[in-house]
Amino acid sequence: MAKRDYYEILGLKKGASDDEIKKAYRSLAKKYHPDINKEPGAEEKFKEINEAYDTLSDPDKKARYDQFGFDDPTGGFGGAGGQGFGGFGGFGGFGDIFSSFFGGRGQSSTQPRQGADIEKNMNITFEEAVFGCKKKIRLSIDDECTACGGTGAQSKNDIKTCTKCGGRGRVLMRQQTIFGVTQVETACPDCNGKGKIITKKCSECNGKGRVRRTKDVEITIPAGMQTGMTLRMEGYGEAGYNGGPNGDLYISFICGEHQNFKREGQDIILNIPLSFTQAALGDTIEVPTIDGNVALKIPAGTQPGTKLRLRGRGTKNPKGGSSRGDQYVICNIVVPTSLSSEEKKLIEELGNVEKKEKKSPWEKFKSLFK
Repeated sequence: MAKRDYYEILGLKKGASDDEIKKAYRSLAKKYHPDINKEPGAEEKFKEINEAYDTLSDPDKKARYDQFGFDDPTGGFGGAGGQGFGGFGGFGGFGDIFSSFFGGRGQSSTQPRQGADIEKNMNITFEEAVFGCKKKIRLSIDDECTACGGTGAQSKNDIKTCTKCGGRGRVLMRQQTIFGVTQVETACPDCNGKGKIITKKCSECNGKGRVRRTKDVEITIPAGMQTGMTLRMEGYGEAGYNGGPNGDLYISFICGEHQNFKREGQDIILNIPLSFTQAALGDTIEVPTIDGNVALKIPAGTQPGTKLRLRGRGTKNPKGGSSRGDQYVICNIVVPTSLSSEEKKLIEELGNVEKKEKKSPWEKFKSLFK
């Protein structure tokens, strides 16, 4: 399969600036990172994006690619070039063959890389989920060393450009393969691919440029949060590399339940008991909502299980906006289990009236089988 144009992969036009290339790469790499994107093909897309950025972010490789494309005579982009083997078409090019033996060119460790993301779970109460709140979460992360600014050196004067690789972090090495002696680009052994050599390490981080820190982060939980929802806090993850941005913090929520209120999305469900007379004659009652009690009119002749709606008495949308869900009140008719003599007498009188004036529901039901 022919390779796709590197500019096309990053969604750019030929001749894009370094800033445009870097911005496009960061956006796409974050979108298709296998730890975040679980869709089929995301991992292959992520590798393709990294391969394109590896070439276009390197001035020498980019210049050769802009001039020759994948037919670079030096053999840098999948063509064998001076080695005399041609393009190898369906095998992805000569460079890809050696990639299977030696790990390929790989991404230069001198390039800015985003730090790792952090995922956390948080339990919150029903009230905190419905109304929103502020909470603190404790994180233990690799953070940039403030003493050296992430350089790993005691001072700027203690950072020297590697003379072996000239600061590129990569060198060409001759290796014996089944095809003969070839040149393979690999990480510089003197600087471990960093392009820089530190002559005196930072006393705070011992040259790592990063230190392990525990810190409390305050987060604002929007009103209307639901179980399974995730809040992203940009830049609160692990520190980046070589000036790259920090990763992100992802917090997934588990919301507690209420004794009486039930949630269905942004809607609130409440079951209420009604007496027989309230259901038959109608009534106006005070009903609890998450905002407090409100008046609700019970229509005469309300049946068991009737659902009445209170508009705008549900929860807010955690993604923003002024719209709210509704509260649905489900009417449950309570049949008394014990009656006073007066109550029993009145109900018997009602039964006698019903027999004289109309068929009872039971008699109507029986008539269906005659």
